Amino acid sequence: MSEILAGDKRAIARAITAVEDSNVEASRLLKELFPHTGKALIVGITGAPGAGKSTLVDRLSALYRSRGERTAIVAVDPSSPFTGGAILGDRIRMQAMATDPGIFIRSMAARGHLGGLARATADAVAILDAAGYNNVIIETVGVGQDEVDIVKTADVTVVVLVPGMGDDIQAIKAGIMEIGDVFAINKADREGVLRTEKELQTLLQISERSDGWVPLIVRTVATEEKGIDELASGIDRYREFVSSNPARFEARRSSVARARIIELLRDKLLLAARAKGVTDEYLDGAARMVSDKTKDPYSVVDEVISRLGL
Repeated sequence: MSEILAGDKRAIARAITAVEDSNVEASRLLKELFPHTGKALIVGITGAPGAGKSTLVDRLSALYRSRGERTAIVAVDPSSPFTGGAILGDRIRMQAMATDPGIFIRSMAARGHLGGLARATADAVAILDAAGYNNVIIETVGVGQDEVDIVKTADVTVVVLVPGMGDDIQAIKAGIMEIGDVFAINKADREGVLRTEKELQTLLQISERSDGWVPLIVRTVATEEKGIDELASGIDRYREFVSSNPARFEARRSSVARARIIELLRDKLLLAARAKGVTDEYLDGAARMVSDKTKDPYSVVDEVISRLGL
């Protein structure tokens, strides 16, 4: 643990691998690291595929580094259909930054986990937080409707849109309007940026937030490093907004903690069921019976629950 607290990259990488693999030592390590968390700014970057999220993350990280801030990037990649591992596309795109001693980049496989986040993302963020990184940026897979899970992990959520891609309609479908704290219209040098911005402003006006925050809209051209300062400023302004009200700050943190407890409980219950004979073979057999209508899925779940003695 001391190596992680000292910021040793190899120790950090090993710890993240352990939580991804559900290593028996991972739980103990996370318990020991927990008191050292809560200091980093966790920024979630989400949006449709092709919106330029990776380039935006790259430029934002460079800005943080120019301020002397250590920054970690967790890029949640689509899983390989053969190995379950990350395709590593984001790490390839960010290769130039990987040699910076103040930057840590980790690609994590989604492995079919809904919400645009890998199952172990929250644990990886906790490790990086404890390791002393000032900022931890999470880039989601960009799968559309399921991306809203980012709000359960990030302090600030940035939604990236692009002119001319119908993002305004997709935003309504995905519930993105409710989770975006800052909206970045990337590739703002394209035709239609003004229309996208106006539509976004209209949508924000009719979807008032309970916390009173009016999400900021920032134009960026990440490939030309335009608007990155404004994006960072928008992120800072939302953080200050939340921090200025202790009750609001506590409510946000409590909401994140509650979601995490539920997620961990689900994982533990599934592991417990596995230990009681709910194997892949069992599930395959149950699935066949459900598909041919000889058994209903509710009875299958009831059987699993009874195995757990609940």
